[in-house]
Amino acid sequence: MKVAIVMGSDSDLPIMQKSAEILKQFGVQYSMRIYSAHRTPDEARQFAQSARQEGYGVIIAGAGKAAHLAGALASQTILPIIGIPIKASTLDGVDALFSTVMMPSGVPVATVAIDGAVNAALLAIQILALSDTALADKLLAYKEEARQAVIAKNNQLNNL
Repeated sequence: MKVAIVMGSDSDLPIMQKSAEILKQFGVQYSMRIYSAHRTPDEARQFAQSARQEGYGVIIAGAGKAAHLAGALASQTILPIIGIPIKASTLDGVDALFSTVMMPSGVPVATVAIDGAVNAALLAIQILALSDTALADKLLAYKEEARQAVIAKNNQLNNL
């Protein structure tokens, strides 16, 4: 299965690229697209409705300001949607956070932190790993590397 990374504008690319880097690191296929919930609603709807048949298992959707993209996609598919609120306004991304996380009952969107593209990719990988043991093994190794890095930093601190 592959992951779709969808952003509301090309200005979101620097953040969304971080998801792509993590997916690439784990060998997960992905594609990136730009669809606006407000400017290209028909195209966004068509993509969401066909994504499952196209082999996608998870959609990561990032947008700033009004940030309705994740919810708009979630309303059109049964695939898990992971929303990334992007800091793109004078409200420091809080507007995007509220727009992404405050979904009505029946239209779930898993939401990560403002600009949380790394965690969005890791969550997508965890979802896919439920049915992919090789991917699950890569996740276990990733977590062990992170653990060892903290232990090494602790040891270095104690040796000062």
